Parts: sequence; structure tokens; C-alpha cells
Amino acid sequence: MPTDLPVICLMGPTASGKTALAIALKQQLVNAELISVDSALVYRGMDIGTAKPTPAELAQAPHFLLDIRDPAESYSAADFRADALQLIAQIQQRGNVPILVGGTMLYFKALLQGISELPAADKAIRATLEAEAAEHGWSYLHQQLAAVDPAAAQRIHPNDPQRINRALEVYRLTGRSLTELTAEKPEPFPYKVHQFAIAPTDRAVLHQRIALRFEQMLAQGFEQEVRALTQRTDLHADLPSIRCVGYRQMWDYIAGKLTYQEMEAQGIAATRQLAKRQLTWLRSWPELHWLKSEVKLEENLQAVISSLS
Repeated sequence: MPTDLPVICLMGPTASGKTALAIALKQQLVNAELISVDSALVYRGMDIGTAKPTPAELAQAPHFLLDIRDPAESYSAADFRADALQLIAQIQQRGNVPILVGGTMLYFKALLQGISELPAADKAIRATLEAEAAEHGWSYLHQQLAAVDPAAAQRIHPNDPQRINRALEVYRLTGRSLTELTAEKPEPFPYKVHQFAIAPTDRAVLHQRIALRFEQMLAQGFEQEVRALTQRTDLHADLPSIRCVGYRQMWDYIAGKLTYQEMEAQGIAATRQLAKRQLTWLRSWPELHWLKSEVKLEENLQAVISSLS
């Protein structure tokens, strides 16, 4: 059951300093535990390119929901919500404060605003859809989607096989469109929540941080990390894990589709686009306290502590 203990959400674009602030906040509060809200950090063996917290950072501040899926597996917003709600309840039962930190805004939305009940994935139907796509192309399946769920087809790009597959899978499982099912009112979030977002005030500063971090990833062995993934016969470029920002570009470089310079430039550009989408979400987010990446960590830490009192 919900308690009087708060739930703290720490959001922000990639490379904004969320992890450092979350670790400092956990140490300051003492009775706090961290839950990762990141669709890339769930995958094992994908550490460098996801900027996963280091072993030293995790020794200071363990994070839940890291390394919980193999890269060949999927992990949905509904999966996250179920896992996060269970963890929040367990953490509060221990008398501790959950701190949710990350940049996957769809996960935050699913957790805080609820998510409609959708059927679980069906391997047989997914395999059938993939076989149809292999024979006719994803544009053909996108046309099928437009016939049964025009609103979803308008939202989903014809070159987005993952979302086309899921929308058609839902329809074939239930006989109802994804749009219809997601319009049903979900259950509200049952806890008191404090929401914070950290970001540089100057977009150019964020771009510089993104470029620097990507260069650091390359120096740390990002190419070798992805080469190890390419050796697996069960992984391919259309999986959600390999479509993560940076991984797709490195995968294409290793496959000979990009030069090294093109991979680096496109990886940085894709990360900037991700940050832009994250900021777009955040600008319309309700009841959000903004923090500045440019100020000292202690200043942001104090701002959070003051807001909680």
C-alpha cells in the first residue's frame, strides 16, 4: 500500500548529469534507493555505448533495472511500469525513498500517467508478421495497419518495423486497434511524487557535452563492445537493443555501410536528436522543478533537498 514517503523522479536529456546528481542525492538522503528509467540500460553487455554507471558508481549507489534483459529480448513500457511499481512498493516497505533516474520519457509517462492494458507479446504472431515483411516489405504491413488503425499508421513511420509489428500484433490478438485500447483510462499513480529535470540552459553546451561523451565512449572501447554483439547470430540491426542511439551507427560501420568518420558524425547527430526529443517531452511535463547542468552539483543537490521539505 502507498505510504507517506515520497517518490523522487529525476529526468533530463542525455549527457545532462542525471547519474551524478542521483548518486549524490542517494548519499545525502541515506535512506534512498535508485531505480533506472532507461530503455538502453536494461541490456546486458551494452555498457559503454549506453553510458551505464561504472562499477565504482554502482558500488556507491546500486541501481535497480540494470542488466535485466539480454539484447535479443524486448522490454516494453508496460514491463517497466510493472517492475517499477513493484520495486517502489518494496523500497517503501523498507522505509526508504525511491529515486527514479533516467531519460526514457515514455517510461516515466507510463509509470506516472498509467498505461492501458495491452496483450502480452505473442512470438507466433510476431514471427508471422516478420515473415510477411520479409516477403512483401514493411511498407506493405504499414498499409495493413492503415486499414485497421489509421491513427496508429499516421503516428508510426513506415520504416519503424518494431512499432508496426506491435500495433498489428495487438490487433490480431484482440480484434481491437492499438489506438482504441490505449485510449482507455488507466489507473493513476498511487504515490506522492516530486519531479525534477536537469539540463543545460544553453543548447550548445548540451551539444558539446554529447560530442565529448561520444568521443570518450570511442576511446573506452565502444567499437569492441559492438563487435562482440555482431558475433552473435541471434542479434540483428532491427532489434530494439541494436537500434539504441550509437549502437545502430557503430553496427553499420562494422558492417561496412559507414566510414569511421560517418559513424562518429551520425552517432553524435542521433544523440543530439534524442536529446531534442527528450527536451520536447519535458517542456510540456506538468509539475516539474528545473535544475541547471552548469551549476555546481552541491547547488542542485540543495535545490532538490529544499523542494522535498
